Parts: sequence; C-alpha cells; structure tokens
Amino acid sequence: MAPSNATGLCGSTQSLSGYYELSGGVDKNYFYWYFEAQENPETAPVLLWMTGGPGCSSMLALLYENGPCTANSDGKTTTPNPYSWNQKANMIYIDQPCGVGFSVCASGDEDRNEAQVATDMFNFMHDFYDGNNLGNRPLYIFGESYGGHYAPATAAKIGQTLNLAGLGVGNGLTDPLIQYQYYPMTGYTWAQEKLGKPVLTKQDFNEMNAGWPSCQKAIARCQNDTTACPAAQNECNNLMLGPYEELGMNPYDMRKKCGPYPLCYDFTNEQNFLNNAQTQRVLGVMGHIAWESCNDTVNGMFSSDWMKDFQQDVIDVLTFGRVLIYAGDVDYICNWIGNKNYTLAMDWPGKQAYNGAPDNDWIVNGTTAGSLRQSGNLSFLQVSFAGHMVPADKPQPAQAMVNSFITNTL
Repeated sequence: MAPSNATGLCGSTQSLSGYYELSGGVDKNYFYWYFEAQENPETAPVLLWMTGGPGCSSMLALLYENGPCTANSDGKTTTPNPYSWNQKANMIYIDQPCGVGFSVCASGDEDRNEAQVATDMFNFMHDFYDGNNLGNRPLYIFGESYGGHYAPATAAKIGQTLNLAGLGVGNGLTDPLIQYQYYPMTGYTWAQEKLGKPVLTKQDFNEMNAGWPSCQKAIARCQNDTTACPAAQNECNNLMLGPYEELGMNPYDMRKKCGPYPLCYDFTNEQNFLNNAQTQRVLGVMGHIAWESCNDTVNGMFSSDWMKDFQQDVIDVLTFGRVLIYAGDVDYICNWIGNKNYTLAMDWPGKQAYNGAPDNDWIVNGTTAGSLRQSGNLSFLQVSFAGHMVPADKPQPAQAMVNSFITNTL
C-alpha cells in the first residue's frame, strides 16, 4: 500500500505512515509511522521502536515519550517535542503484533510467541528498507517493557541480514527467571534507600521472599515446557505484583499512586488525537479504527510467552553489535535491579570484564543523571529518578542517551 505523507501532523520533518502487508500471513497488515531525522536524514541511522504490553501501541510512546510531538488537549493539534529521538535517527514506530493500535489481520493470523513476532518483524524491516531505499543504513532496535522480549528476539532474527548495529532495551522484561527474584528488594530495601520509605510492607516483603523458590521452579519449568508457562505467570504475578498493586501504587513509578486510569496515566489527549477522523485520514488508517493504548485480547494471547527467557538473544546480538540495557530506577514492574542482575548473569565472552567493570556516574549537561557500567559491547545504564517510561520522565537525559548510543559515544 502506498504510504501517506503525514508531514506536519507531528513535527516538521518528513513523515510517512501507512501499512505493509506482511508475507506469511493470510491478511496481516502492520501500521507504521516513520519520521526522518532532523539532522542529516540522508545518512542518519534507522531506529525501530517497539512498545511492549504485550499488546500496547507504539503510537502511545510516539506521542507521550520520545516522538517529535505531543498531543494537545483539543484532540486535533500537536506541540513539538524538543527532546525527540529523531534528532539524529530516522525513527520507525510500529504497531505490532496485529490487533495492536492500527494494525489489523485476518482471524487466525495473530501472533502468540516471539518466534512469530520476530518473523513478522524480519519481513517488515526488509520490506521497509527496500521500499524506502535505505540501503545499508545502520539499524538500531529499541524496545520498552515487554519490548524486552520483542526487541532481542527481533534483533537476533534480523542479525546481519541488515546492517544491525545495536539493540536497546528500556525497563524491559527479558529474563524472568532472574528478574522476578528482585521485586521484594526493589519495593522494600531499594525504595527505603531511594525514596526514604518502603512501598511494600514488611509482611509482603517476607511473604514474597518465602514464595520465591516455588515461583522460581515454575519459571524454570516454563523454559522447557511451554504448557507450564501460563501457570508460572499466574503464580508469580500474584506473588510479586499482586501485593504491590493492592496497595494502590503505580507499578510503573514507586513515587505515585495509580489513580483512576486503567494504566495509571491519563492518555486522554493521545487517545482523542489518534481517534480523530482527520488524523486517521492523514495517517492512511484503514477505514476508521478505534485506537486503544493497549489491547487486552492480544495481551492474553502471550500467556505462554511471558515467562520465557530471551537472554540468549541479547548474547547473540553482542557477538556483532552493541547492546544498551537501561532502566529508570523508580520503576517497580521492570525494575533496574532485576535488569542489572540478568546482565551480570549472562554467559558471554565478555562476562568477566563486564562484571568487574566499575559503575561510573553518568553525566548529562554537567549533572549526574545516573550510573553507567560498560565493557566491550555491553552497557547498563541506571537512570536516576525515572520510572518505567524513561523518555517521558527524563526527556533530556533520554535523548542524550540515545544520541550517544547510536554515535558510539555513550
């Protein structure tokens, strides 16, 4: 399908949107919104953004986190974002898997695991590179949250078939077998240190730690028996997430209560803008689709995928490209402690040097903005006082982070 010229709808740089009909499906159409880089677009690298969920739309990240604009309250207009990630990169925001955002497919075409996600994204990216004459441009794949599954799986699948230069994961779920152990420490010990008081009760802390061996065994079973995965998800989420959410806290930011909104944030502006008929006409949306930030049906389809470990895909990328794992340190649900510990556990040739490397202050514009550990191709960045959505909470440091990563100056 011919792309729509969406230039001016969100920022001033050249912008295209529309669909690619993917091979391998009955009728699988993935929606994208593409923005050229503000600087040197003809040579700038390409950055693919994958929002997690599973089942959440990347258009939400575009308008709320790191895209060229934010949506205004009138539901029709936008305001430029000075900290957009397309300053030095040509950005692709993708709605995937089908059923998410504006992407649609025939019944039976739905994805349910990362092998299907990676195959779809392999086909999409090759078609996109060919269709936009991107040649051998360096490619970076970034994912957030459940993108800790999506992005490593996609990057490992694409490998060197395109000029994949790097992988980035922000507050991701990648290795549940390691990460789930650190919920009680995050909500009790770390919260006490960082925020001055724990967000879990001492009883919850003790019960979570007592329940961890059973949860650990359930996640381990899932790695070899996919039929055991939904039960592992149910048991471990009830154990590690249930008590926190019962306290009314925002799982994406330990400093806040959840409040009245389904995802603890008010996305009314974004929803009104993306459901505006004129917006959808300019974007080339198929018919009129009722856009939602997240699709619960799609989320449920990944019950056998949630507890799978994708650490090996990160290791595969490290053999030829650079990897950045970053995490806001007041997020609970995909917390920095679990993310850091799985990077320390990875069995890769650079493990000894990485594990022995120092944690140095990360300085942005003369101010300490976090803590950075680097060795070889691997970097781990703890972003201070940011929640689950780092670009929304710390827009200027987040832009500095991505710009330095794609220019290999982090």
